[in-house]
Amino acid sequence: MTEPVLQTKGLEAFYGDFQALFGINFEIHAGETVAIIGSNGAGKSTFLRAITGMLQTKAQDISFMGRNVGGMAAHDLVKEGIAMVPEGRKLFPSLSVEENLLIGAYGRSGTDWTLDTVYELFPILKERRHHGGTELSGGQQQMVAIGRGLMSNPKLLLCDEISLGLAPIIIKDIYDAVPKIKERGATLIVVEQDVNQALAVADRVYCFQEGRVSLTGTPATLTKDQISAAYFGLEAEEAH
Repeated sequence: MTEPVLQTKGLEAFYGDFQALFGINFEIHAGETVAIIGSNGAGKSTFLRAITGMLQTKAQDISFMGRNVGGMAAHDLVKEGIAMVPEGRKLFPSLSVEENLLIGAYGRSGTDWTLDTVYELFPILKERRHHGGTELSGGQQQMVAIGRGLMSNPKLLLCDEISLGLAPIIIKDIYDAVPKIKERGATLIVVEQDVNQALAVADRVYCFQEGRVSLTGTPATLTKDQISAAYFGLEAEEAH
């Protein structure tokens, strides 16, 4: 098997004296979509913050494209090819849709994603490109947030709870874009509380529970009982 795009070995993370992640071993290969599931407080978003340089980690705990990147600054990791679509979207309210997208292109390399290709992915954004970023519906704002992440031409795109608070029909529209994103060469980590949605989109799944990996496997091999047990911290045979 080829070298992972991203790998963590024994990753730990802290908020001050509080330890939030305990020895996370994780890997994702080129072209995969890997979902991370788990309840609130399981450590999913903390894991993404550690990967993107928002929490201090040891250099050797995280490798990206074969290089140790733990503890690197967030803006440097974007230049390396890691981008995140944050929970809550975090759009700039004073900027238009197009200006929010262009912010994502700052400091990038490559031209896989441009305004035209983002508008092709989400046509409604072209129609509303001169509207304020926060004047749109929740689903359209999420499209802007995804487009902004793609504008950095990432090798690895991290999506944190992109379905949160959205209607099912809007969630479907957003997740329908995932195969098109992968066609352009991106690898995706998707953090989701919606287990069914995670299983539908993922090649492999990690379940987090209290800052630890409680289950790994593929959607085809994991049973509902195994997932429920890992999700809620009950005893069950672990699947690999």
